[in-house]
Amino acid sequence: MKTISIVTPCFNEADNVEACRDAVASLFAPGAPLEGYGREHIFADNDSSDGTQDILRKLAASDPSMKVILNARNYGPFRSNFNALRAATGDAVVVFLPADLQDPAEMIPEFVKLWESGVEVVAGARVNRQESLALRSCRAIFYRTVRSLSDIDIPLNVGEFQLLDRKVWEAVVSHDDHYPYIRGIIASVGFRRAIVPYTWAARRSGISKNNLPRLIDQALNGIFSFTNAPMRLCTFAGATMAALCILYAVVSVGVYIARPDLAPRGTMTLIVALFFLSGLQLAFMGILGEYVTSIHAQVRKRPLVVERERINMGKDEAENPAHALQRKLTSEAA
Repeated sequence: MKTISIVTPCFNEADNVEACRDAVASLFAPGAPLEGYGREHIFADNDSSDGTQDILRKLAASDPSMKVILNARNYGPFRSNFNALRAATGDAVVVFLPADLQDPAEMIPEFVKLWESGVEVVAGARVNRQESLALRSCRAIFYRTVRSLSDIDIPLNVGEFQLLDRKVWEAVVSHDDHYPYIRGIIASVGFRRAIVPYTWAARRSGISKNNLPRLIDQALNGIFSFTNAPMRLCTFAGATMAALCILYAVVSVGVYIARPDLAPRGTMTLIVALFFLSGLQLAFMGILGEYVTSIHAQVRKRPLVVERERINMGKDEAENPAHALQRKLTSEAA
């Protein structure tokens, strides 16, 4: 019997985790589209404080197919998601299913059908979004910016709601990245891919934990993880500014010789040039700093996530190939 693993990271989702578990379980019930498949639903909790952990323990106690990882603190959605992804044991793995079900669980049977036909990566594309125009516009700009700057083909509107074949999963989790940009990693490993459009629904309950600073942080991580275009832009901009300064100097000298009365006043020219070039230098230093900070975090080899507890993930799974690979990655990182 083939097993489908589903990964659900969560943080303060007490109102949603049970509904999420039930929505997934119903897909595998007798007479349901995924009857005959095994189910492994992994919840990764980022140290919730609203009772989510108690609910997860209660649900897992009566459902052995539900597995839980409790983090020691909040490590952010990407790190927590990737750490839980490494624990998946299924023949196919749904990388991310949100607890609030904005990415609909009802799409998973279609993903599995395409996977069974030979497609190795089935990616959901959020072509319609039930959110404000401002957020839709910002996300559209972000997706297009990342795709245009990246050295790889990252499809538009595709997030982490994807199903991976086992061999794709192995290639993805073999990455040792301190801040994994998961959709970019999936795109970078290649394999045959199909894209399925769907509507990204509004949250039914609770509030999103992705505030503006967190979204900006994720966007910058996506840009700096898979391209050196910002540094190239700095190089070209610096060369262009140097050329323009030389041209301006030549023109100023020519005007002063030909028409001294029309020559630009030196004080104002110096002030404008000083502030403009200083701002440009600070911007370039900031871009350089993003890369240096990322390198610094990577070389320190800190654990991706520190776990407090695992539930329904006992010794009987210790010899599973997935766990063997995870132990190998952990030892290499150490």
